[in-house]
Amino acid sequence: MKLSAKAKRSGYGQSESPVLRVQENGVAAYLVEAKSYEAMQKRLQLLEGLARGEKAIAEGRVVSHSRAKKRMARWLK
Repeated sequence: MKLSAKAKRSGYGQSESPVLRVQENGVAAYLVEAKSYEAMQKRLQLLEGLARGEKAIAEGRVVSHSRAKKRMARWLK
């Protein structure tokens, strides 16, 4: 992928700041470093998991501590 002159001037690839890339047809995209993207994906997965857990608690779908430990032991093998 070729970088635009603007992206090159902005130092894309040298910092962790996202770079906005806008083409003449109005299509826009933010360019981010791969490691930043991966960190955002991991954070999103964690937040989604927490939201599912909070929803389960609100709906009364809970298990005892001992049952949770057994489930986690199987899951962590």
